Amino acid sequence: MPVILNYPLFIRTTVTNFFFFAGLNCFILLPLYIQGLGGTEIEIGVVMGLYSAAGILCQPLIGAWVDAFGRRPFMRFGTAAVVATALLSTVSTSVTVFALLRLAQGIGYSAFFVSNYTMAIDLVPVERRGWALGIYGVAGMSSTALAPLAGEWVVRHFGFPALFLLAAALAGVAMALVWRIPERRGRIDVIVGRFPTMRGSLDEVCHRHMAIALFFGLGTGAIFTFMPTFAESLGVTTLALFYTAYAGAAMFVRVTFGALIDTRGRRAVIVPSMLIQAFATAILAALGLLLARGTQVPVLPCLFLGGLLAGGAHGFLYPGLAALVTDAATPARRGAVVGVFSAVVLSGNAAGAFVFGYLAHWLGYGPMWTALALILTFGFVLSVKLEEVPQRVRSEVTL
Repeated sequence: MPVILNYPLFIRTTVTNFFFFAGLNCFILLPLYIQGLGGTEIEIGVVMGLYSAAGILCQPLIGAWVDAFGRRPFMRFGTAAVVATALLSTVSTSVTVFALLRLAQGIGYSAFFVSNYTMAIDLVPVERRGWALGIYGVAGMSSTALAPLAGEWVVRHFGFPALFLLAAALAGVAMALVWRIPERRGRIDVIVGRFPTMRGSLDEVCHRHMAIALFFGLGTGAIFTFMPTFAESLGVTTLALFYTAYAGAAMFVRVTFGALIDTRGRRAVIVPSMLIQAFATAILAALGLLLARGTQVPVLPCLFLGGLLAGGAHGFLYPGLAALVTDAATPARRGAVVGVFSAVVLSGNAAGAFVFGYLAHWLGYGPMWTALALILTFGFVLSVKLEEVPQRVRSEVTL
């Protein structure tokens, strides 16, 4: 019998994650719609970056609230917020309105993700944490592969309002699943009469593994924000090949080799994956620079290879880093730590959208990807001295 069947509630949590992110990932194509409304790369960066900015500000606090009041209320709120913003998107034609909707979407995403991810950690033993978080992430990656494919077809045949309706329907399934999910907490860890704050949570930021998470988020933020417009500038009419390669590689790595995060250790997968992420970005940089000079380059194979390498790195990096940052966290502090970790990754996402939007606008995509590749290389160098949490400590904090 497959090991995963031993954790039925974990399976339900993972399926909910799939439908939630299937709806949310329909908005990967939003930059094309904003561009069609007359928005520039800078405006695209601002709109997409506000989503991450919301998470940066509220996720550490949400994490503390999740520890105090339970996981389920925040999962309910998060799914409802995404359904509402998707429905409002069907009647919106203003870049400013989309900026506000993405801000609200970021709050909904933050509430759902911190609570649902923390629940997933609650439901599996520490010796299977890295593997389980990888499997959990496969659900999100599956939606990353399928949502753009379905979304592109819907946009071509019915337009963007239909895409937003699809997003609302998928997020609605997640809302239905969440509404009856049981709360699995033995007690509420909060002092009566005192509202939870971020005090103590921010201490988690001052660790090397959080710096690595920031670099990782920077890379993924830039790639997912500007890949649609970068591909369009190259004359590529569909991004399905890139996103399928990205998500497929991430899922393959997690399903086939995810246990290495537990058996070989977190650092053993994080360090080489940081280098691979930098190399994948270097391929995009070379593609942009060579084509700008008029050099003939096989565009689709390069995009496929870049997506394959970046996705493979992502497949190890997120669950490896998430397992590492939660290894020393007690159950009563787990939500707070997840909130801070996710906020740090989102800080990288936001920086990737804001900063590299300006670079792409003023210098072009080739120099932009080059700058990102150099920064990610520095992140790899920083990761070399990453330290593990001893197995003894991991076991003690789960008691």
